Amino acid sequence: MSDAACTNASSASPVADQRWMVPLSLFALYVIWGSTYLGIRYALVSYPPFTLAAIRFAIAGVLLFAVLRFRGEAMPTARQWKNAAIVGTLLLAGGNGLVCFAEQSVGSGIAAVAVASMPLFAAVFSGIYGEWPSRGETAGLLLGFLGVIVLNLGAGLAGSPLGAIALIVAAMSWAFGSVWSKRQDMPKGPMNTAAQMLCASVSLAIIAFLHGERVPAHPEAGATAALAYLVVFGSIIAFSAYLYVLKTVRPALATSYAYVNPPVAVLFGVALAGEHVGGFDLAGMAIILIGVGIITMMRVRKT
Repeated sequence: MSDAACTNASSASPVADQRWMVPLSLFALYVIWGSTYLGIRYALVSYPPFTLAAIRFAIAGVLLFAVLRFRGEAMPTARQWKNAAIVGTLLLAGGNGLVCFAEQSVGSGIAAVAVASMPLFAAVFSGIYGEWPSRGETAGLLLGFLGVIVLNLGAGLAGSPLGAIALIVAAMSWAFGSVWSKRQDMPKGPMNTAAQMLCASVSLAIIAFLHGERVPAHPEAGATAALAYLVVFGSIIAFSAYLYVLKTVRPALATSYAYVNPPVAVLFGVALAGEHVGGFDLAGMAIILIGVGIITMMRVRKT
């Protein structure tokens, strides 16, 4: 093979990888993260909220970090550890930890709907850095938000005010962490995932201690199984996929999972928890998916 042919092959490989990795990563975000709301609900039967999140990310972080170091991945620099600690605390402690806290009093489906406001906060925070979404992306974002409102009209809002506030703060924390991280020196590849989870587990353990939580002595088997699912699928697989798309595609597409997660959460509730789906639920799901489709088409036009 000539040097030119080698060059063409090597330059085409990342494009081919991205052609497959972006859809697969988005599928993981849409489906797996949509199911984690129900998984959190099951795990909360035995585990306190911040303790649950701390254990989840400690186990996932240690496992992933050990594998990466065994494969010869470089250690993050001191600056990268600092940035990973900040972003991990914003995304996983402020974001996921507060979702766990809210789901003590707010249903998993309603939690997913509230977190769906995250892309709007992300668009505002991106604008602070001069990266406002295009008109088409803005239309998709607003349509998606309308969809989650319609989706929520089919169910009674029985969540506590404290739980509702926690979910909004969680969405804002996740949005700012996502936008800020794109402009920082972060660990490379999967090591970014491991570092953020390790740092977040420390933050969550401190919060759990201050909140007066304790590790359960005899957790139920179902709650522990839900925790294991959250560790493997929700943390290692889906969170790695999120960090990948965050670095690969525009923010509007990277955060579009927040609009798809609510209908996915509802569908899992129907299949596994015996919940019912009404007309508003179906209409909301359709509007949400149309909004995500608009964002996706705008992304394709720009690339």
